[in-house]
Amino acid sequence: MSTQVLPEKGSQIVRQHYPNYKVIVLNDDVNTFEHVARCLVQYIPCMTPDRAWELTNQVHYEGQAVVWVGPQEPAELYHEQLKRAGLTMAPLEAA
Repeated sequence: MSTQVLPEKGSQIVRQHYPNYKVIVLNDDVNTFEHVARCLVQYIPCMTPDRAWELTNQVHYEGQAVVWVGPQEPAELYHEQLKRAGLTMAPLEAA
């Protein structure tokens, strides 16, 4: 009696994308609207003054706003820059 060995299905490479991360500014009683909006324009790429004001209002009225979403390394940079500027930041979180 002979045994036939069938080849196993080949390993299939599944590409997994790196997760994006959310940079979230929290409301506080320390920073002014002007300071928050100015920091967003200064540190977040392509942030317009109008969008910065929208997000600043969201921070104030809703308690937080996601100000940027993207790869981990730039998210860490923007998070740290905003934190150093005195903004109250939520921990980075995967999107």
